Amino acid sequence: MNVLFATPECAPYVKTGGLGDVSGALPAALAALGHDVRVLLPAYRGMKVSGELGDGIDLPADGPWPAAQLLPVRADNGVPLLLLACPALYQRAGGPYVDSGGHEYPDNVIRFGFLSRITALLGTAASPVEGWQADLVHANDWPCGLAPLYLAHAREQDAHRPVAASVVTIHNLAFQGVFDLEHADLLAIPRHWRGIEGVEFWGQLSMLKAGLQFAHAITTVSPTYAQEIQTPAFGAGLDGVLRSRADRLTGILNGIDGAVWNPSTDALLPHRYGPGDLSGKSRNKATLQARCGLLPDPNAMLFGLVSRLTAQKGIDLVLEGLQPLLQAGGQLVLLGSGEPQLQRQLQDAADRAPRAVSVNFGFDEALAHLIEAGADCFLMPSRFEPCGLNQMYSQAYGTPPLVGGTGGLVDSVLDATLAPETGTGFVMRSPDSAGFADALARARATWERPADWGRIQANGMRRDFGWAASARRYEAVYAEAIERARPRSFSTP
Repeated sequence: MNVLFATPECAPYVKTGGLGDVSGALPAALAALGHDVRVLLPAYRGMKVSGELGDGIDLPADGPWPAAQLLPVRADNGVPLLLLACPALYQRAGGPYVDSGGHEYPDNVIRFGFLSRITALLGTAASPVEGWQADLVHANDWPCGLAPLYLAHAREQDAHRPVAASVVTIHNLAFQGVFDLEHADLLAIPRHWRGIEGVEFWGQLSMLKAGLQFAHAITTVSPTYAQEIQTPAFGAGLDGVLRSRADRLTGILNGIDGAVWNPSTDALLPHRYGPGDLSGKSRNKATLQARCGLLPDPNAMLFGLVSRLTAQKGIDLVLEGLQPLLQAGGQLVLLGSGEPQLQRQLQDAADRAPRAVSVNFGFDEALAHLIEAGADCFLMPSRFEPCGLNQMYSQAYGTPPLVGGTGGLVDSVLDATLAPETGTGFVMRSPDSAGFADALARARATWERPADWGRIQANGMRRDFGWAASARRYEAVYAEAIERARPRSFSTP
């Protein structure tokens, strides 16, 4: 298959969360199965890309869309990139979605409407890439959500020319790309698709809803999350749409890139180690304690946390449970950024106990790896989590995770209390402070039994969280989508 993987972010070029990691790894896994995969990504300011750069392909101005270019790059991982170069839209001082002050760009509706438009164009006979048209367009999250609608419109306009099938992936249903419905004219959305059966969402326009309504298949990033988002509690107002399209919805657990997240080869670690010898892990713990100004105590149970600092991630639960954790002789190293109030509370906690608590705001890739390797237990008490990746990294690094009982966390962590011989971590029984305290107590009690803790570490490190199996599941979804998109022929008696 010719597959276009359209995304607003892709590691290592630009990344704000799990979508960036998925976009960096899944296309390569699909290419390894023999498919011709191209990744479409905006060319943001300051993005560093290495590889062979081809000649730019002109995209003439059309209606509200500015003139732009596609820059083909043969990236170092062998998966071709198509960089959507449009300085007026993507050369900004801030991040992909927000400015340097953390405010959404007021023209995001145009910026990502344009990304969706070019995504769809590459799936039609008018594809600007000479000799290449996508058979399948894989649109990721709301910034690419209009692409299935544009493809459906192309099919509606000319049923005799081939048009790509479409798949949309929900990485986090909380982000839906909602804008004023008055932008429908600007986005060239056909009038008959502006109602509740199309893009309309509570009187506004939702780019993600467009993707859900018009894609030939819908995926999300874990089997449990696929079930959760069909309920009012997790559906963010779109549960009805998802229930109506349940026959097209598949949950596929994300993988992790073993070339990046492997403690035996990780170039960012001062001490490498593997499942047969964890001595390097204890040395990484000492390094982490020294770097973060913590008491250099090998007998202190060191907890790690790398996360966005929001209530969704259960950071308030960590704050509530911090004092008992410290009273039991524990330590905490945290890396992340988020809600200002939570950051202030965390800083206050670190100020009160500087030899036991280290908070590090922002993001530091090397420190993130060191926390995974140096911590004894990784905290991830999320109230909802579509998939999550850190709980997989943690198991690979011999750092049993403590996780919320939701989404991809329950799909990837086997509770050691319920399954003592095969468990890989600790799952909260309720999404509240009592559930966190209970899981923390169970983890602490098990850590004090070295043989049991070592078995949990070994179980986690033996698991295969690579992308190969997930890529094969995506391959099957793609084939089903292409079959659904195939024109049907009918014979008359």
